[in-house]
Amino acid sequence: MNYSTLFETIKGYCENDFPNTQFGDPTAATTTFTSKEQIDTFIQQAEQRIYNSVQFPPIRKNVTGLTTPNNKYLSSPGDFLAVYSMAVIDPVTGDYEFLLNKDVNFIRQAYPSPTATGKPSYYALFGPTTTNSTPPVITNELTFIIGPTPDAEYDIELHYYFYPESIVTANTTWLGDNFDSVLLYGSLLEAYTFMKGEPDVISGYQKRYDEAMILAKRLGDGMERGDAYRDGQIKLPVM
Repeated sequence: MNYSTLFETIKGYCENDFPNTQFGDPTAATTTFTSKEQIDTFIQQAEQRIYNSVQFPPIRKNVTGLTTPNNKYLSSPGDFLAVYSMAVIDPVTGDYEFLLNKDVNFIRQAYPSPTATGKPSYYALFGPTTTNSTPPVITNELTFIIGPTPDAEYDIELHYYFYPESIVTANTTWLGDNFDSVLLYGSLLEAYTFMKGEPDVISGYQKRYDEAMILAKRLGDGMERGDAYRDGQIKLPVM
């Protein structure tokens, strides 16, 4: 299911074209939301809910970067949400050593002096970066603190969780192509809630969404994390 099909299907199920809506004081400046903006919001809210419920492969990304000698902070990618793993690559052997996730306080206590350098063994999500201006400005980008402070330039490989591009802007996505039912019913829940629809209809959409989510979790958190050799084939008891 591509974006155009999803857009028209939502309008068809809801029997609503979601005409332009104005908010604010009619005698003053008002804000107008178009039909497309409203439905796009429903879709994006549904995507966010789905991507935080099922660990599909498309929400994983892999990047590499470099540490800076004598700098214990490491910037995160701009679309970073959470870590799957972080590894340091030995510059001589090329061997991977996965860093252990710890609390910031642990790293501060274990390596209280920034001059205590070596190959990093631990990392923690430190928080937003700040600019060097006066007063400093907090940015949207997050940083990691690593310990000990790197004594050289090391390659770092980060596997992390992010939100894939929405079907609203991409037109086609992995979710729309492979599991459109959960995307459709998730969007309908958002749309019908916006409409303040009948409770029994919302309950019906919720039931269909929950059923689709069970199948989605079976795929993303089950079948895609194992194989027949290790786990055996799925079998139902013979009655």
